[in-house]
Amino acid sequence: MPPVNVAVMGGIPVELSSVAIDKPEDVNLIFGQAHFIKTVEDLAEVMVGAVPGVRFGVAFCESSGPRLVRHTGNDAELEQLAVKNARAIGAGHTFLLLMRNAFPVNVLNAVKAVPEVCSVYAATANPLNVIVAQIGEGRAVLGVADGGAPLGVEGEEEIAERKALLRKFGYKA
Repeated sequence: MPPVNVAVMGGIPVELSSVAIDKPEDVNLIFGQAHFIKTVEDLAEVMVGAVPGVRFGVAFCESSGPRLVRHTGNDAELEQLAVKNARAIGAGHTFLLLMRNAFPVNVLNAVKAVPEVCSVYAATANPLNVIVAQIGEGRAVLGVADGGAPLGVEGEEEIAERKALLRKFGYKA
């Protein structure tokens, strides 16, 4: 979405835009907000300890001092993709964790338990758009658009398919 200028209370100009997360279809992500550069290393430790064989890249937007995108991972492609997307979002104290060989549900509680993590906006494999507000030099995340809007309501057949899928993956007995 091209930036749109709007005014908020007090007449402070705000520019709104949407940033589409660039990722392959087989990549899951967790996008959130944290408060300290230690986040990068702590998230890496969570990922390595949570799921054997997980591949990941994480990037964190520092919001003060040198204001760098901090990053790490064990997969160079995912790490660079996380950096590219974090730069496009550019909102202070946000992090983007891209992963293969794991689902967000496998690591989400551990990610949320990292002391620096304040909130999680999304945990998904779907296409994701981040709604960003630019105010002077600062940028804020207003929310996310995760996937598409519902096309209907599940019926008995879809309920049976959902239950079978959860049992196939081992999430339900």
